[in-house]
Amino acid sequence: MTGTALAYARCRELNARHGRTFFLATRLLPAARRPAVHALYGFARWADEIVDSGTSTDPAGELDVLEGELRDELAGRPTGHPVLAALADTVRRYRIDPALFEDFLTSMRMDLDTTEYATLADLGRYVRGSAEVIGLQLLPVFGTIAPQSHAEPGAAALGRAFQLTNFLRDVGEDLDRGRVYLPQDVLRAYDVDRELLAWSRRTRRPDDRVRRAVRHLTAVAHAAYREAETGVPLLHPTARPCVRTALVLYREILDGIAAADYHVLDKRVVVPNARRLAVALPGLTRAVAVRWASGRLRWNRPDAHRP
Repeated sequence: MTGTALAYARCRELNARHGRTFFLATRLLPAARRPAVHALYGFARWADEIVDSGTSTDPAGELDVLEGELRDELAGRPTGHPVLAALADTVRRYRIDPALFEDFLTSMRMDLDTTEYATLADLGRYVRGSAEVIGLQLLPVFGTIAPQSHAEPGAAALGRAFQLTNFLRDVGEDLDRGRVYLPQDVLRAYDVDRELLAWSRRTRRPDDRVRRAVRHLTAVAHAAYREAETGVPLLHPTARPCVRTALVLYREILDGIAAADYHVLDKRVVVPNARRLAVALPGLTRAVAVRWASGRLRWNRPDAHRP
């Protein structure tokens, strides 16, 4: 196995271990496209671990080192780290804009000193770098049947939808880390503050004010999923089963939150394995059928269309 293949294998291992829903959906992509997705996931996971693992004594310094090493790899100066080697190969192969990784690291740095967001718009600026750019990084890997710029809003919306879902699912865990991602203007509208959230988590007692705030933000997340759905038909047909499966499975976390009556502070809503398989298997059938016919279709390169 070559050095590049070993680098991609390491990224695949990280995705399989930590990104269960995303990894399952990735299995619906053509095999040649999966390594690039694993590489993008591996880099995002690495940065996230620096920020959230609690084991780093200087996370800001580690992020600076990571950014410098990424620049070296992209400039053709190997650092010896398999995740960065795989990522640099992916960036070159699919012509991914390096600025997207700078935006991502900017949001990761925000997690080091920002513990709450005053407004939904303020949160949106964080989500732009922490999630929307992930959708934009993946878009050249998935391929499109239209100019890539036409598919970018849907790709960004999908990243935003996933991130908003994470915020709602992980309210309690984030609170334990000292962070509240639910925007303060929405919480105040329902007479919710950090103290009430902490009380509800500590006592495991639901509160109607918290329920209403979470329900409001669940509706915001659903709107992001609706926007993301408009971009799926613009993807290359062989990528659509993967993206649809990920979208459906992640959106079902919101259904689980609703089923729990929006009480999310002392439990983590997950989609059961049986349901994961029930959603993934039809996607696999569609993926196989599309691959069989894909000889008549070509992957859209970033420069294949000019607006």
